[in-house]
Amino acid sequence: MRFAVLAPFGAVLALAFWITGVEPQARQRPRLSPHESVSGTIDGSEITVTYGRPSMRGRVIFGSLVAYGRVWCPGADEATTLDSTRQLQLGDVMVPPGPHTIWLLPAPDAWTLIVSRDPSGFHTNYHPDSDLGRTTLRKRQLDAPVEQLTFLIEKNAGGSGGSIVMRWETTEVSVSFVVQ
Repeated sequence: MRFAVLAPFGAVLALAFWITGVEPQARQRPRLSPHESVSGTIDGSEITVTYGRPSMRGRVIFGSLVAYGRVWCPGADEATTLDSTRQLQLGDVMVPPGPHTIWLLPAPDAWTLIVSRDPSGFHTNYHPDSDLGRTTLRKRQLDAPVEQLTFLIEKNAGGSGGSIVMRWETTEVSVSFVVQ
């Protein structure tokens, strides 16, 4: 009896999807934070940061949405990854080739970059036992706010190596690196 009632409903639903050409998964809402990658080739190494790009949308970010003194993944959804084809020295941390999740420990005056051995993960699942190392970031105040979280990979103008830069709200943090 139950099957006899549900079968026509299922047939109508299947017909509707067939006529419109829309699959159920295709009707999901788009992500609020688009996912992007920024890449650069510096001193023979292909370096890529892959991340979700949340927007300010009128919110106070640092010290509010992103609490000071708590580890934070700079991005949205999947954990932000740093991938390199060669070993990098990021500040004091030696980072082997391959993908690594990156995390930040923000504070009002000093920020710390945490590089994890984990190659992937979710942005709220930080595992301190997987830390590869930590290094202090340079921090500066921006004159104008940056609406959407942005990473850059920049080559040093005066020689080898480069910097990985993150900007959001009115904050910029960066770390220098050398390709090994």
